[in-house]
Amino acid sequence: MDWSILIAQATVNGLIVGLLYLLMAVGFTLVFGVMRMVNFAHGEFYMLGAFGAYFLTAGLGLPFLPALAITFVGAVLFGAVVEWAVLKPFRHDELNGMIATIGLAMILQNLALMFFGPDPLSMPSVAQGATRFGKIAIPTSRIYVVVFALAVLALLYTFLKHSRPGRALRAVVEDFEIASIQGIRSRIYYPIGFGIGVGLAAVAGALMAPLFSVSPFVGAAPLLKAFIVVILGGLGSIPGAAVAGLALGLLESYSSLFFSSSTADMLIFMIVIVMLVVRPKGLLGQGEA
Repeated sequence: MDWSILIAQATVNGLIVGLLYLLMAVGFTLVFGVMRMVNFAHGEFYMLGAFGAYFLTAGLGLPFLPALAITFVGAVLFGAVVEWAVLKPFRHDELNGMIATIGLAMILQNLALMFFGPDPLSMPSVAQGATRFGKIAIPTSRIYVVVFALAVLALLYTFLKHSRPGRALRAVVEDFEIASIQGIRSRIYYPIGFGIGVGLAAVAGALMAPLFSVSPFVGAAPLLKAFIVVILGGLGSIPGAAVAGLALGLLESYSSLFFSSSTADMLIFMIVIVMLVVRPKGLLGQGEA
């Protein structure tokens, strides 16, 4: 048994999963940063993204890349409408807003059960075969997933860093009160921030769909991982979510290689507890958050 190959393979797999955790966590952090509310429906938006990609590829026969773009745009618009129609009354009522997202999660999950049924569905692979890097063989479909995930993150970075709405959105995330004092009309960025957060969750689901099965219950585990990532990275910190998302993916992959999957989960939650005790604000989080 060549451990160097196994460790290299585990590193690649960990980075792939970590990128998807990163998409989930950044969306989760954006929603919290803008609305100061924990979105318990985030996993269900991930699930809708997976079903959206499945319907567009398996049902309508579209190539994966157009299906991914349509899923993202549709999810952003849907998220903005949900924020305006459902969550607008709770913009300054974080507790009841969180309760509303729990109800929203139940509604979306049961609607998916009604339309798609409880059985897992298999989505066509993005690409066939495997690509070799020395002695490491990586399924080509996973390479496509990495490329698409990096492209989405690059577009998000460009939007947040170099566009006027993106800079305003970052200002609202960093400090809501200061942004308001500077003349940024924060109420405009509630649906924008929520829509982008929903879009990132849906893209993560769409990217994960070709690798795993799709079902109405597929969003529970990613939601939990998003919680873990934002705790480790710091609630409200997008750079912290990036570091923690990749670190969690690698930690899961290495732990599963050397131990069982249940032991890996136990180690992860032990690290979360230690982080809460030693550094409650997370790796890069603000003290107030």
